[in-house]
Amino acid sequence: MKLTLICLCAILCNRLVGEPRRWNPLTGFVWLAQCLEVVCYGPPELRVSLRLLLGMLGLLLMIVPAALLAWGLAAVPYLGMMAEGGLLYLALQVADLERYTRAVAKALQDNDLQQARAQVNRLVNRDTGDMGEEEISLAMVETVLKRGCIGILGVLFWFLVAGAPGVVVYRLVTVLDTLWGHATPRYRYFGGATACLNDALNWLPARLTALSYSLVGDRETAWRCWRKQASVWRSVNTGPLLAAGAGALNLQLGGVARYYDREVLRPALGEGLLPCRQDIERVVNLVNWSIGLWIVLLFLGEWWLVWAYEPLSQA
Repeated sequence: MKLTLICLCAILCNRLVGEPRRWNPLTGFVWLAQCLEVVCYGPPELRVSLRLLLGMLGLLLMIVPAALLAWGLAAVPYLGMMAEGGLLYLALQVADLERYTRAVAKALQDNDLQQARAQVNRLVNRDTGDMGEEEISLAMVETVLKRGCIGILGVLFWFLVAGAPGVVVYRLVTVLDTLWGHATPRYRYFGGATACLNDALNWLPARLTALSYSLVGDRETAWRCWRKQASVWRSVNTGPLLAAGAGALNLQLGGVARYYDREVLRPALGEGLLPCRQDIERVVNLVNWSIGLWIVLLFLGEWWLVWAYEPLSQA
């Protein structure tokens, strides 16, 4: 039951303590990535092929040493299990996601749109200056559905698949993707390798998360929306997450999203009404039920392995 114990302890610690406010390793990682970008990016007139290679080099320099360090810590006798739990705790975003979403819900309940916009601005890359209650609720529901994978279930998946190195690589790639993975003139080529790796690492976790949303919500509607609507979304990983999550909650997502430099009309996902402030609490509960489902299935899987292989070890 080692994996179940580590996952459960890391989730509980993250929920109770939250991410470190001071000396957070991810903050240092972001600073290093920004410094490395200055060195590796090169002059503006650099050829596309060289820009791609420099982006790949920057990605490797940021990821490989951290993965090796995680592998070494996990291999330390007696302390390896504690190191794995600590790295998993640092990678999870359970507490922060709940804190920000509940702060937005509280501001909307108090009719404080200015405070709600300020909280939303921490989580989304959109123009929040003129957002109304409906737009805020829509943005928060979509964000929680996506971060339920990126910040929680995707982290757990890669821990179960590859241990501490898997957690570190996955979490750091998602952080680098927020820095370098934009399809802008500056990062289209330099961040190309990072964006592709991020998509690859999230392909299976996104679909397992969408499956979890379907199982703990309105299953029939979630399946139907996932099957019919996910492919119309631009992102191959975000489409299943939002379609299944919207169906599970009986909500309609998508529509117009206003970014700082443009306005985007996105396909409609899900069925039902547009989100309201009460739905922010509902989507947080959907993610929490999904986490609980994973822990129960992990426990049952480990218990079955012990039961199935114990007679063989005694033979």
